[in-house]
Amino acid sequence: MADERTAQCLCGAVRLQISGLSPDIHACHCENCRRHSGALGMTVIVPHDAVIVHGGESVSTYQSSDWAARSFCSRCGSGLWYRFTEPGDQADYFLSAGLLDDLRGLKLTQEIYYDRKPDAWAFAGNTQKLTGAEVEALYAASPKE
Repeated sequence: MADERTAQCLCGAVRLQISGLSPDIHACHCENCRRHSGALGMTVIVPHDAVIVHGGESVSTYQSSDWAARSFCSRCGSGLWYRFTEPGDQADYFLSAGLLDDLRGLKLTQEIYYDRKPDAWAFAGNTQKLTGAEVEALYAASPKE
């Protein structure tokens, strides 16, 4: 069942109210996520209309690829979210899971770009594991508005 949570960056300049949060955490092993986070991307996916951002003046955004951008707090540097760049700013938020004030009840359910995972780590438990080619095929098949 979806629920409501709050989140914030390290310094508290950016605060978020999130509704309809799914209990699923996703891990991404791609090079961009590793470089952005220093390890891997751990995100929760939140619909664009389910996030209220307070302190938006402290949000900076970097176009990290031809099709996506990453936002961070310009004061403390905390990674905030990743979003596909779509016309009309309707993209979901791939919100950094570590920003959440309460992580109870969340579970790692999916690892993507699994074929690029470094040998240095492995997660316990059963997760859906998708290679980079599988992920890219899924997004290519998704209807664009």
